[in-house]
Amino acid sequence: MTVLATAGHVDHGKSTLVKTLTGTDPDRWAEERERGLTIDLGFATLATPGGRDVSFIDVPGHVRFIGNMLAGVGAVQGCLFVVDAREGWMPQSEEHLRILELMGLERGVVVITKVDLVDDDELELAHLELDDRLKNSFLADAPVVAVSSHTGRGISDLLDAIDALLAAHPSIIDRQRPRLFIDRSFAAKGSGTVVTGTSIDGSFAVGDTMIVGPERRSCRIRSIQTHGRSVDSIGPGHRVALNLSGVEHVDVTRGDVITRADDWHHTDRFDASLSVLASLEHSVSRRGAFRVHIGSADVPARLRVIGPDALDPGSTGFVRVRLDRPFPLLPGDRFVVRDSGRSETVGGGEILDVAPIRPVSKAAPDRSIERVVAEHGWIDHDQLSRLTGVHCEPRVGRWVVDDEVLDRARTGLIDAVDQAGADGFDLGRLDDRLRALLATMDELVVDGDRVRRPGVVDPLLTHPVIARLRSQGCAPDAPSDVSAAELRRLERAGLLIERDGLWFHIDALDLARAAARDLLERSPTGFTLAQFRDALGITRKHAVPLATELDSRGITRRRDDVRIEGPRLRT
Repeated sequence: MTVLATAGHVDHGKSTLVKTLTGTDPDRWAEERERGLTIDLGFATLATPGGRDVSFIDVPGHVRFIGNMLAGVGAVQGCLFVVDAREGWMPQSEEHLRILELMGLERGVVVITKVDLVDDDELELAHLELDDRLKNSFLADAPVVAVSSHTGRGISDLLDAIDALLAAHPSIIDRQRPRLFIDRSFAAKGSGTVVTGTSIDGSFAVGDTMIVGPERRSCRIRSIQTHGRSVDSIGPGHRVALNLSGVEHVDVTRGDVITRADDWHHTDRFDASLSVLASLEHSVSRRGAFRVHIGSADVPARLRVIGPDALDPGSTGFVRVRLDRPFPLLPGDRFVVRDSGRSETVGGGEILDVAPIRPVSKAAPDRSIERVVAEHGWIDHDQLSRLTGVHCEPRVGRWVVDDEVLDRARTGLIDAVDQAGADGFDLGRLDDRLRALLATMDELVVDGDRVRRPGVVDPLLTHPVIARLRSQGCAPDAPSDVSAAELRRLERAGLLIERDGLWFHIDALDLARAAARDLLERSPTGFTLAQFRDALGITRKHAVPLATELDSRGITRRRDDVRIEGPRLRT
């Protein structure tokens, strides 16, 4: 399904046209019907003669409700741009056109309404005016259809034009991580909280656990409807109503976003391009009461121009935007900036970086993956996907690494190992990233807890203490000619064991195991510590730590005052 928005000046017949096409009055409020004035967003659906489904979002045309208009066009794929044949081009015609361009729309159908109230010459003048007004815009080559909602003139031609528009529309991007900017939230009798919006970026399914709003409240999708029809799941590009459990409707408002918990990077600042409207009568700088419109959200924001002090009317530059609350955003998202103090649209553009790390004075934003990787140096590939929307295979472990940073890390690691000499470099000093890098390097090898060049032997492995402890069997003397750190290294190398402050050669464990096995063969019900001591011909001082070591390794098990066979006695 494709979602189209109406656009145009107030009282140019947008809502009446939608009602004529769909049979649904998009003006939902009694006040709207009484005043004949659209105040908030309206919704309707249509099955075209060509068998395609389209959702309409009818937006208000009055300047006082421009915020509501912006909330409606944040996730649409095209528009019906409506101009009254009698009144022609009006102020909100111009503003709506520029807003649609700033939001990145690329296609639409131009509709001249109320043609039953003008003669052929006036209609021709209306066509000529539109040719002039729309040149150099995204609607310059759009079909223009003249209609009358009152008489039905041109309605079939408009349906054909809509069919052609939908047929030429590219497929909706499915990033497999759903996102929905909420445009309505209410409590449905017997159902609880219901929110509506246009699904983008992925599919929603009944039973999914989601988060919503800046507080990221957890909720679950109880049911899904699209234009009154219940479905189990729905993909991107559809108008959708989600019935949520776990959250109250008063805690959810227009502009809040529903996503899965770990899919998106939530940010309250971003770098972006900003195209300033040529009609603006002043430059754009950091001074202003700005509000940023993204999706259905209307957010107070601060702007910093990147580079020059200000951007002139009609120019395009870069800005850093700080929002008053975080949103799940992605490069490529479009936004519009308005100055609430002056009540005017300033411009709009495209988000380029949702996690800028350079100061404004040094920022050079674009959408390239290489820039993001270079600025981070090392970045987890899942995090990179959240920041850019692009999946990149990790180069080292789970990280994507900048070439220069990777070369420096390799060189630094080799230098550190070379400086350590034959003793080797302590593996414990390496973080997870460098350990992952080490696993990719043929120039270095890991030997226990040390890193060395291939072929280099640890001189500690020939230390006399090893042979001496081995010769002393299960009753060794305390080693005094070797440091505690060196003893620990030999332990990690698997040559020595320590228990209760006493050091044994690893062979002592085999002798103790053999003694325990012999005792249990003679007495399967268990043996005492005294029997174990006597079997090895040692004192209690050495018997206790050896028996404890056997217990800890599962070779024996202690039961009251005896030791019985453990699961690893015979392995």
